[in-house]
Amino acid sequence: MSERPPISPRSPRAALEPEQVPPPPKRSDRARNPFVIVGNAIFTILIILMIGAGATYYYGKQTLESPGPLQEDKVVNIPARAGKRDIADVLSREGVINVNPWVFIGSVFALKASSDLKPGEYSFQKNASLRDVIATIVDGKVVQHAITIPEGLTSEQIVTRLTDNDIFTGSVREIPREGTLLPETYKFPRGTTRDQVIQRLQQAQKRVLAEIWERRNTDSPLKSPDQLVTLASIVEKETGRADERSRVAAVFVNRLRQRMKLQSDPTIIYGLVGGKGTLGRPIKRSEITQPSPYNTYVIDGLPPGPIANPGRASLEATANPARTRDLFFVADGTGGHAFTETYDQHAKNVAKLRASEKQIQNDTVEPADDPAPAAAAPGAADTNPTAATPPKPTNQKKPLRSGRQGAAQQTTSPPVVQR
Repeated sequence: MSERPPISPRSPRAALEPEQVPPPPKRSDRARNPFVIVGNAIFTILIILMIGAGATYYYGKQTLESPGPLQEDKVVNIPARAGKRDIADVLSREGVINVNPWVFIGSVFALKASSDLKPGEYSFQKNASLRDVIATIVDGKVVQHAITIPEGLTSEQIVTRLTDNDIFTGSVREIPREGTLLPETYKFPRGTTRDQVIQRLQQAQKRVLAEIWERRNTDSPLKSPDQLVTLASIVEKETGRADERSRVAAVFVNRLRQRMKLQSDPTIIYGLVGGKGTLGRPIKRSEITQPSPYNTYVIDGLPPGPIANPGRASLEATANPARTRDLFFVADGTGGHAFTETYDQHAKNVAKLRASEKQIQNDTVEPADDPAPAAAAPGAADTNPTAATPPKPTNQKKPLRSGRQGAAQQTTSPPVVQR
């Protein structure tokens, strides 16, 4: 049997004390090296950063690519000089995005679009993601509003239309010269200044006029582009039918060749009201012979300038009129005109039109309860809607005009009132 070591007696206090544990082994000098310590710290930090970057990338990708809250396409206006926080607030208020403004700002920085956000009116698609929203604003493809300028308006009337349209800003410094604006359909973004609109209309007119003038009939008596615009404005006001423009232009060109007065009603009106465009009442017989630089019943040849802004079609028709010998035209009662070479033929067409109008009037007007007076008082108004029929005889000492024998007789012209 092996012998156990003798048990040495211990005092109660000594027995309660823990036995001595041997000290831990000393760290090696390599583990205590500061470079190792720094390296371990850097490695740990890199691992943490990689994990954080991965989580951030995943969250950011989800935030950028997830469908947005828009339930339908929507147009939103980003005001000028708006900062990134302002843009985020606008988009949140309009329901385009549903993220925190700081998330939007962070996404803008992440997409390197901080300096590329542009103000304007944008159309955002249904469920547009945050990436799509930012891309739309960066691209600057703002909403374009179609604005139609009808043919035959005066420059003053066009300026009034632009002033009444709240898409545009600013004011027009001065009314453009008559005939220098091209009626057409244009597209402008919201916030375009009205002066910029006028400049674009003028540039379009110059370009189109130059093209048409190059293709004009060289036999025309018109000697300059300005004369072309002047006559085209008369053609524009005389007919709105595309199939008649070149023939109406031919009538006036033939009259110019034969040194006949143009005798166009719209020139009387322009001489009376200028850029306002409409008289608001019938032409009076006394106004037919009233001197005016624009009254082609009084002056020879063309008026001093256009009476409206003609469209491309009227410019084309005037530059290349139909090859006819017509000198007269009158409304035919169907919305068009009857063209003739001689006054006798013209008078027959006028009589035919008057008979047709009288028949329509008899069919539509109910007889009055009281009998009509036997004779109209001198100076009473001529209620016939055209001016080609001679006025009724009166007891005036001076004989009245035997009726208008001008080129332009149409039902769309205001009726003439005897005074």
